[in-house]
Amino acid sequence: MSETPARLVRKSRSSFSYSFRFLPRPKREAIYAVYAFCRVVDDIADDAGDVTEKAERLKGWREEIDRCYAGQPTHPITTQLRDCLNRYPIPKAYFEELVAGVEMDLTISRYATFADLYTYCYRVASVVGLICIEIFGYSQESTKDYAVNLGLALQLTNILRDVKPDGRRDRIYLPQEDLQRFGYREEDLLSCRYTPAFFSLMRFEADRAREYFRRAADSLTPEDRKNMVAAEIMGRIYRETLETIVRKDYRVFDGRAALSSPRKLQIAVTTWAKIR
Repeated sequence: MSETPARLVRKSRSSFSYSFRFLPRPKREAIYAVYAFCRVVDDIADDAGDVTEKAERLKGWREEIDRCYAGQPTHPITTQLRDCLNRYPIPKAYFEELVAGVEMDLTISRYATFADLYTYCYRVASVVGLICIEIFGYSQESTKDYAVNLGLALQLTNILRDVKPDGRRDRIYLPQEDLQRFGYREEDLLSCRYTPAFFSLMRFEADRAREYFRRAADSLTPEDRKNMVAAEIMGRIYRETLETIVRKDYRVFDGRAALSSPRKLQIAVTTWAKIR
């Protein structure tokens, strides 16, 4: 892969890129390296190929993590990640958990309970938050709870936004117990049918995401808030995305709920100004 981590971030047009702009250069470059690793690993689950081939690729990245932490990276992304690790004490287990989360996507397409989904969300989102705060810097242990809860809130928002494209890949992240609770059939979801049960289900899931946004806010102390400006920008962009879904009456089958680039930038600037 010839693209630099910074270019990968810019090309992605991800909401994350708006928050990274406000970091000091050393931290920004470290975050770019982390983002590039997360992106290339996460993309494997959606790439063409059979499960065995994808599993082998992920195994290769597990081995590359080992080499990176041993100071012998062999990939351009992990070479830059090694520079990041020289400056910031990120536990190896976080990267291993991230890979484990992507591995879940290879074999699991349904989640029976929210407890099961929680494990997935923790691995693919909360762990990324835990990695990021090691770069941002923090003094309070409760900031780890902030990272975990914010990651859950962001991933739950993603799940609500992407119900339709996930369904096209025969993936349903909404817990089966919730579908059963509200009487919404799986075949209706895969066929993109709006029913009264669907709207009740989506309101329930949106409230759950809001609860994790609230828990994140409650976990962030004044001592660490300034260092979390990038995370706060991400959180506010995603929170507005969630509220956009709500305002559109959960009609996520009609089109992807997304904020415009100018709106994301406006949120980023106002959030940075307020915190700084």
